[in-house]
Amino acid sequence: MEERPNKTTMVIGIVVGAVLGLIVLGGGGYLLVTNPETTAVLRDVFIIVLALESIVVGALLSILIFQIQNLTRLLQEEIKPILDSTNETVSTVRGTATFVSENVVSPVIEAAGYVSAARKVLELLVPRRRPTRQTRGQNPPAEG
Repeated sequence: MEERPNKTTMVIGIVVGAVLGLIVLGGGGYLLVTNPETTAVLRDVFIIVLALESIVVGALLSILIFQIQNLTRLLQEEIKPILDSTNETVSTVRGTATFVSENVVSPVIEAAGYVSAARKVLELLVPRRRPTRQTRGQNPPAEG
């Protein structure tokens, strides 16, 4: 588990960061005001860095657009036919299940019901002979 810093530690960190930021900005500001040549050089360096950054961001944006185009083509040309085929297969399976249910399962269940009813009727009409108490548990007499 990750331990979260308590509020006192966070407040101290914010105050220390703010003080260090003010010192750096104050010292840097003083340096820039007192040395205009250094200021001009730093300005030029930052302009060059920002121009390079803009070029990199533009290139990455172009790559992103290209990748989105590839993804769109993939979805249209490969995924859509797979989904259409899957829908067709599901429809076929649904039709087959309905056909088997109506033409195989229902008649078999109905026939099983008739057989069960006929068996029960026969049991009621022709009772099975139950062994009597005398013969139950006894071995038949040995012949011989």
